[in-house]
Amino acid sequence: MNVNNILEIFYVLMGVIMIFASVESFRDKDNSARIGTGLFWLILGLIFAIGKYLPSFVIGLLIIVIGLLSLFKQIKVGKIKEVNKELAEKSAKRLGAWLFFPSVILAILSILISEFTNLGGQVGIGIASVVALIIAMIISKTDAKTTYHDSERMVRSVGTAGVLPQLLATLGVIFTASGVGEVTSKAISGVFPPGNHLLGVVLYCVAMVIFTMVMGNAFAAFAVITAGIGVPFVVAQGGNPAVVAAIGMTCGYCGTLMTPMAANFNSLPVALMEMKDNLGVIKQQYPIALILLVIQIALMYFLAF
Repeated sequence: MNVNNILEIFYVLMGVIMIFASVESFRDKDNSARIGTGLFWLILGLIFAIGKYLPSFVIGLLIIVIGLLSLFKQIKVGKIKEVNKELAEKSAKRLGAWLFFPSVILAILSILISEFTNLGGQVGIGIASVVALIIAMIISKTDAKTTYHDSERMVRSVGTAGVLPQLLATLGVIFTASGVGEVTSKAISGVFPPGNHLLGVVLYCVAMVIFTMVMGNAFAAFAVITAGIGVPFVVAQGGNPAVVAAIGMTCGYCGTLMTPMAANFNSLPVALMEMKDNLGVIKQQYPIALILLVIQIALMYFLAF
């Protein structure tokens, strides 16, 4: 079995979890938009699960349907089955520090698979996630019904923001193909002529942060900003490509910490912890992100040249 086939299995699993969210959304009679919400998760789940076997035209139509449901405000979180707080507190006290064991296993196992096998990082994360879930069920003595409800609850809590990573990744491909990087380079070169190492580094790092904040995805920003600013203003001026690329991506992560567009990092914790302030996570991360940005600029300037 090759890597693509293994990845397909994980896409199917993700699709199944979204279909779970669809079933519970349809069953939520307190939600005035339960039909639209159920359709949203059902369509998205089917695209993940069997999208490989659907014609591109059909997938395009399904995405348009999702857009229309959102446009007419037919997607709402609705009433989500709450966690049994008493049971959760008892489990937390019983497990103690072992509560974090599945998370540690997920991180370590995904790195080991990525570094020491030919399966790659994506498959590594997928395998590690399944293993971590099984371990979590065993040590917490959780049954399948609770796992089912916790899975669909997490998905539904995120809401429409759950589709952002896919849309933003697609947007990055479109920007790159349409030559946004080249246009950006020409626009900046008219104001800031190349030749100054420090200025080039600052422009590249800050642009990575800003574009990541707009895109919500450092990977999508990296291709555009590196082609438009990183190469002509830093690498072409003598900067080490490996150092510039590595630190440039890290600068993008600084932007990830400061934008609501990075839904999986900044909106998901808000939903899971039921925070009243939708920007609460970002407000805590903002100072750290700015400090890290200054450090990354200094590192690139001194290490790349």
